[in-house]
Amino acid sequence: MRHPGLIALLSGSVFLLAACQDSSQKNVARAIDSVTAIDSQNMADLMLAAGNPEEAVAYFSAQAERNPAEIRNQRGLARSLVRAGRSAEALPVWRAVIAHPQAENDDRVMLADTYIRTNDWANAEKTLNAIPPTHETFDRYRLEAMIADSKKQWDRADHFYETATGLTTRPASVFNNWGFSKLTRGNPREAERLFMQALQHEPEMFTAKNNLVLARAGQGNYSLPMVRMTQREKAMLLYTMAIAAIRKGDTTIGRTLLQEAIDTHPQHYDEAVRALRALDGGGAL
Repeated sequence: MRHPGLIALLSGSVFLLAACQDSSQKNVARAIDSVTAIDSQNMADLMLAAGNPEEAVAYFSAQAERNPAEIRNQRGLARSLVRAGRSAEALPVWRAVIAHPQAENDDRVMLADTYIRTNDWANAEKTLNAIPPTHETFDRYRLEAMIADSKKQWDRADHFYETATGLTTRPASVFNNWGFSKLTRGNPREAERLFMQALQHEPEMFTAKNNLVLARAGQGNYSLPMVRMTQREKAMLLYTMAIAAIRKGDTTIGRTLLQEAIDTHPQHYDEAVRALRALDGGGAL
């Protein structure tokens, strides 16, 4: 004997089960897509933060070719090219990024940074001027300071350097640039103070150590600063001081410093040896 009600109920159950299975499959698919997206973002972040620059270029080039409409891929490729020292190649990629509907002001700042790396100061300034003044970031003011420096607008440069240092927890590079600016302006005493501040934040920054030695030599002070240095670094700093002394006309001091650099270096110090021979032979350094 048939039971129409039971058949209808069972049929409904079949459809409900099919619908549940379909819904479950969609949920699983969405979950997989979500995980894939997270993994992709993690990989992108890893490539930008710690990956080999050339490997990152290859990774983002493949991603951009696979999905050219995704701004994250273009942005990653541009950043990777800059990290790899291929700034000229990064420029058209950054231009493509800022032409994207989802472009941000930070992208424009990075385009300006890349212009500076390619020595195109005019376009760097033009790009920064197009960014609203309400966009106040460390990178923006760091670049504004460098542009003001290039135009010898010293008060403006000092203002932007000071602002930039207050917008980051890692201001060493800004203090170093600011110090070098002061050095080129003929203010070695103020430059020395700024290089010391850079080293307080990053004691291993050799560029700041080398600039610090130049600032001290500019004041006629040929003693090494009390900063952390390896034996090799000590020899290199002595060499820098020696060259600075010789170019100031303090030849006897320069000769002594060159010999000390040679004696200090843990290996053969070819540059210092050649400089000393040139000095003793009356040649130009």
